[in-house]
Amino acid sequence: MLQNIEKPKVSCSDKKCPFHGNVTIRGRILTGRVVSDRMQRTVVVQVDYLKYYPKYKRYARCKSKIHAHNSPCIAAKKGDIVRIAECRPLSKTVAFVVIEKVGEGAWQKEEKV
Repeated sequence: MLQNIEKPKVSCSDKKCPFHGNVTIRGRILTGRVVSDRMQRTVVVQVDYLKYYPKYKRYARCKSKIHAHNSPCIAAKKGDIVRIAECRPLSKTVAFVVIEKVGEGAWQKEEKV
């Protein structure tokens, strides 16, 4: 399932890495922005999507936060755009793994004027 994704140039010894460990990818692949990287080897990714309400014939913007395992060979930071893939449950709240960094960017902090 990782045919289109390049293997990271840096290698790691993480057992939960999809490239160098023994975690297989299955299910959904999502793209989102990293909103927190304060946990060890785990990031929180915010995924934005549209939800359709048939009664009003309109779409609403929704977002969800997903915990994903962040391998040392990928090392996504806060503000990066990443692609995450579903895998087996790695812990109580983590069932996704970061498979690539799509773009890099500094987190835009809203300043009160």
